[in-house]
Amino acid sequence: MISLDLLETFDIFKGLNDDQLTAIQKHCQTEEYKRGDRLFTEGDEAAHLWFVFEGQVDLRFELPGRNEPANDQTVSSVSAKPSIARTLGWSCFVPPYKMRLSAYCASRTCKVIKIAKNDLLSLFEKDHKLGYLVMSFIVRVVGYRFQQFQDQVAKNMGESIMSSW
Repeated sequence: MISLDLLETFDIFKGLNDDQLTAIQKHCQTEEYKRGDRLFTEGDEAAHLWFVFEGQVDLRFELPGRNEPANDQTVSSVSAKPSIARTLGWSCFVPPYKMRLSAYCASRTCKVIKIAKNDLLSLFEKDHKLGYLVMSFIVRVVGYRFQQFQDQVAKNMGESIMSSW
């Protein structure tokens, strides 16, 4: 079982009391992956919120005509280092509830926590403050991912311009 101390290391859960953390803890599942394993695929149903607590996960676009996304399709890397970027799967709260990118284990191993969206929504119904705090953080994650995407697009456009000289 995930410890309350580990849950408190995630920014999304900072400021929650022990009762709120314990309620969340009951719904946590852990999974472990090896380098190259796919955690989820772009277009999959987004049914969980994910948290990286060991290793690194790469978020990649799936391009048509390629069997497996290559490293050059990586939009963002998520590591276990404390930051806003340790949270994945915000798409579970946003229609059409589909994953926007694919996720791959990029380190020797990675460990994640998964919490089912429906379990979280049930907790939010019972404790509106908990729902407000978590969803406020999710908005920050979406903004952060959008900024990362903009940075990646600008980098790729710059590389394209430089290579055409």
